[in-house]
Amino acid sequence: MRLSEIAGRVGLAFEGADTEIEGIATLKNADENHLSFLDNPKYLHDLSKTKAAAVLVSPRYADKVPEGTVALIDEEPYLKLALVSALFAPDVMKEEGAEPRIGEGCRIGPNVTFGKNVVVEGGVTIMPGCYIGDDVTIGEGSLLYPNVTLYHQTAVGRRCIIHAGTVIGSDGYGFAHTRTGEHVKLYQLGRVVIEDEVEIGANCAIDRGTLEETRIRKGTKIDNLVHVAHNCDIGAHSLITGQVGLSGSTKLGRNVVMGGQSGTAGHLEVGDFATIAARGGVTKSLPGGKTYAGFPAIEHKKWLKLNALLMRLLKKS
Repeated sequence: MRLSEIAGRVGLAFEGADTEIEGIATLKNADENHLSFLDNPKYLHDLSKTKAAAVLVSPRYADKVPEGTVALIDEEPYLKLALVSALFAPDVMKEEGAEPRIGEGCRIGPNVTFGKNVVVEGGVTIMPGCYIGDDVTIGEGSLLYPNVTLYHQTAVGRRCIIHAGTVIGSDGYGFAHTRTGEHVKLYQLGRVVIEDEVEIGANCAIDRGTLEETRIRKGTKIDNLVHVAHNCDIGAHSLITGQVGLSGSTKLGRNVVMGGQSGTAGHLEVGDFATIAARGGVTKSLPGGKTYAGFPAIEHKKWLKLNALLMRLLKKS
């Protein structure tokens, strides 16, 4: 879509080179065919280096848009991004495309539904009631228990196990808010990538990325009733136990352990070989190699001392 057409359809003033826009991307990953945006000043350092054809930006930061990139200036750039995302939302049920390619030795149960351009490698088992959306790939030897749903563009690696009722690739919880309190959907244009030898429990929900991808890295094991929000990156060989919730853009290092009902705030990192005890609440980035507990999560030994002090105070009162 031409940049001038995009601007016209969402009510933006437009000046500059009118180029063909193929999609939306982050400042860091955009190229000359992409539209990008800046809403959070945390990402100002990416603005000066972006290769995007155009950037949605507030007047406050318009002068920081690099030469050669068109500044689409608006007081509510995130709201305009949501409106633009609707223009690039994919067809969730393609009418045209190739029929599924099923490898040798696969076992497909009854009432399994396939979309277009699906590739299933050899030795895969898909049990009854599963839905496999458009452009999905499933690696060799993987097993899907009954009623698993893989939304469009999901990629599942080799020798993965996905238990009954799990949904992978559903829309992330993304909305822009108007000044009058209405909520405008930000269409989720990314995908989910599940690497090799990952096991995912029953009734989990793993959201697709907003613009890029949500990724579960090799060898990670996820328990039942876990929610992984959009753009999360879970490191290799991590252990995520029941009822954990990861907010958007959380990044876990390798071999991170999350205890039951623990969770994270968004846009933070937890280092390699960190452990979050049950019901721990991670509100800021944490270095690896340590065990954390409590809300907000602090080092486990400090949390034990804190609770001991509180008990002494109660006894004295």
